[in-house]
Amino acid sequence: MAIAAVTWHELWFGVERMPLSQRRKGLESFLWEEVQAFVPVWPYDQAAAEWHSAERARLVGVGRPPSYPDGQIAAIAAVHRLTLVTRNTVDFAVFTGLAVENWFG
Repeated sequence: MAIAAVTWHELWFGVERMPLSQRRKGLESFLWEEVQAFVPVWPYDQAAAEWHSAERARLVGVGRPPSYPDGQIAAIAAVHRLTLVTRNTVDFAVFTGLAVENWFG
């Protein structure tokens, strides 16, 4: 199990938008002590950028432009031959060569 650097960004973006509070402190602790300590964070690198650009161009060409973060997440999974686990299977189903599963029902 791993997460994409884009997902790490999204998690921290949500925390950064919260007012200073016990809840925010708890989430910060959880992210550092439980997620970062045990879950690898895969980078958006050159191979991912190239895969993403090709898929984005293809999808824009057929009138189905993907969200930029979804494309980055898909690219990281695809170039490392990982299965992307998400509840949001519809938005990721448009990408070719990407294994997607929903473990959440």
